[in-house]
Amino acid sequence: MMTKRILIVAIVLCCSASIADAENYPIKPVQIIIPFSEGSATDTIARALGKELSKLWGQPVNGVNIPGKGGIIAAGEVAQALPDGYTLFIHGAFTINPSFYSNLPYDPTKDFTSIVPLVRQPLALIVSPSSSIKSVSALIVFAKSKPGQLKFGSPGQGSAAHLAAEKFRLDAAIDMMHVSFKGGPEAVAAINASKVTFCFLPASIVKKFVDKNKLRVLAVTSRQRASVLPEVPTIAEIGLNDFEYNHWWGLWAPNAIPIHVLGKLEKDVHHAIATLELQTLFSRIGAEPMNMTSSEFTKFVISEMESMKHIAEEAGIEPE
Repeated sequence: MMTKRILIVAIVLCCSASIADAENYPIKPVQIIIPFSEGSATDTIARALGKELSKLWGQPVNGVNIPGKGGIIAAGEVAQALPDGYTLFIHGAFTINPSFYSNLPYDPTKDFTSIVPLVRQPLALIVSPSSSIKSVSALIVFAKSKPGQLKFGSPGQGSAAHLAAEKFRLDAAIDMMHVSFKGGPEAVAAINASKVTFCFLPASIVKKFVDKNKLRVLAVTSRQRASVLPEVPTIAEIGLNDFEYNHWWGLWAPNAIPIHVLGKLEKDVHHAIATLELQTLFSRIGAEPMNMTSSEFTKFVISEMESMKHIAEEAGIEPE
């Protein structure tokens, strides 16, 4: 009987300690897993966020890069991490992978807790500056005159840019072939070498090429004009009235983190997003905050996954 009582007391003390730790979170360094290489937009946003959270918490917040397979490798590792709030995960295409891969090493709806979305950024539809195509309407007419003969590029199969291009192709009712490249620089080189007719890339990245007359921008994918390219029309403006597609980033944790930790993370990340430092960064890269609660973000993620699945199915893309 005494042994049983001691065991019960030990369990109660352990639970009490866990609750206290959660309420005082964080009491040790936190890591943000970044599924892309150093210097990427995801890396830049994650490290800037970590810096502001570190100031707020008085604890180190370290970015850890685990690139590979569009974020799948990193997501698989995060899914196996302890759900204590000390391992966080930032991603910009988390809702796309299930539409392209049938055997993921994680379940995107069961293995993660959605904390909050961070920011969204429009993509830009680009062609070579030497191209005879000077408008989206002209591009559509040209593509329809050569059904199945033209090619469009993307910085990787299953990337946000790939899905944006597939959505555009479907909405415009044009028949073109997809060519996948290792990244944005390779896609830009292919456009300028006339190997592909067009592709989509983040508007902030495109701007530096436009300023040097190395690319021509025909339109952006957001509902409103992009702050970094205010003179460029939206795709919706030129006739595809319902078209909208944004590349976005969110923050997750392994599933079943303590409710106190989730609440603190939600509150503190929103606080960090509102700081002058992050607002300045977002303005520079043409991104805007996505103000949602954790529960709203969870619903948004599910909705985005369904939308990406629909685009992939309509485009005839078979999951690997």
